[in-house]
Amino acid sequence: MIRRGFWLTVGAVGGIMAYRRAAQVANRGLARETIRFTRDVRAGMDQYLARHPGRVGPTLGANADDEKDDHDAVG
Repeated sequence: MIRRGFWLTVGAVGGIMAYRRAAQVANRGLARETIRFTRDVRAGMDQYLARHPGRVGPTLGANADDEKDDHDAVG
């Protein structure tokens, strides 16, 4: 009976340690993939901005005076 308890405890401790170790490895891999994804997005945005020059002013066809009037009417 004591042997069963011993091996049950050893198995439980080993399982917990293995689970934590696997979780650490997975988190590091996830972090690495997230960093790679972020770099890809930044590179893509740089390419997009290089090909599409930014506009000066509002981009929805309204000018600054129209936008100011809209805020006055609502508020």
